[in-house]
Amino acid sequence: MAPLIAVFTKNRTNPAYAAARLGADRVAARLGARVAHYVPDKPDDVAEQRALVDRAIARRPDAAVFVPVHATAMSDSVRKLNAAGIPTVNYLNRLAEGRFVTYVGSDDYRLARDIAAYLFQRIGGKGGIVILEGVPGAVTSQERLRGFRDAVRDSPGIRIAASRAADYQQETARRVTAELLAQFPRLDGILCANDVMALGAIEALEAAGRSIPLVGVNAIPEAIAAIKSGRLLATVDFDAMAISSVATEAAIRHLRGERLPAEVILPVSIVDATNYQAWDRPFEERECPGWEDVVKG
Repeated sequence: MAPLIAVFTKNRTNPAYAAARLGADRVAARLGARVAHYVPDKPDDVAEQRALVDRAIARRPDAAVFVPVHATAMSDSVRKLNAAGIPTVNYLNRLAEGRFVTYVGSDDYRLARDIAAYLFQRIGGKGGIVILEGVPGAVTSQERLRGFRDAVRDSPGIRIAASRAADYQQETARRVTAELLAQFPRLDGILCANDVMALGAIEALEAAGRSIPLVGVNAIPEAIAAIKSGRLLATVDFDAMAISSVATEAAIRHLRGERLPAEVILPVSIVDATNYQAWDRPFEERECPGWEDVVKG
């Protein structure tokens, strides 16, 4: 029977995670495997993901591809996967605890510093900015916030007017941004830790009749459309579909007895009005990278 891969994603509200599920499905179909998806109904919910891990273990998958909803709260669940003898690939959000056959992701800290530096250069290297953080307990949020703050430290003319969690959710970001706009008559830039929050911030800006340069992360199709229309300055192609596809292939290759590298880090690019054309298509029309394209030697 075809091997069964349990694939975990964090929510159904972020298009990047829909893309991650699509990437896993594509690779599994190509390599003759089956996929079972485990997604919390409440976005990024720790208790739900714990229960989903238990449910997956009861089904006895051949391998798991796992992204945690929290940096530390899922350690016991990972230990359960380990104790059950289910080989697990950690992807997107790196975990410090647990045994994994490999990690697949991108450098959240570096991409955050790079997109922040890009924004600061575009606003002339001075002014007050706000940061929209993701879920406080998420690894990506912590690393991106660290990158944003270090970029500010390296830019003497930039100051952080406020930094608020918007939980990687569009509606939360819209509400938080509206509150910040009411609090600060002038803001010069907005750093958003993902594109979904950037879209929420754009809604708040438009409702308030204000225009402030802002950037995001993920290069989801909706963000590319916002770049085309001039509503979003730039994003970073932290590609959840590509990362998930590579992680799923890593799990299948492990089951076939292949040796894997300890980690696979996919490169990222800043996407703006000068180069968005390569990303200007729905996820269904985007290609997943080949194994040899990202794993050298």
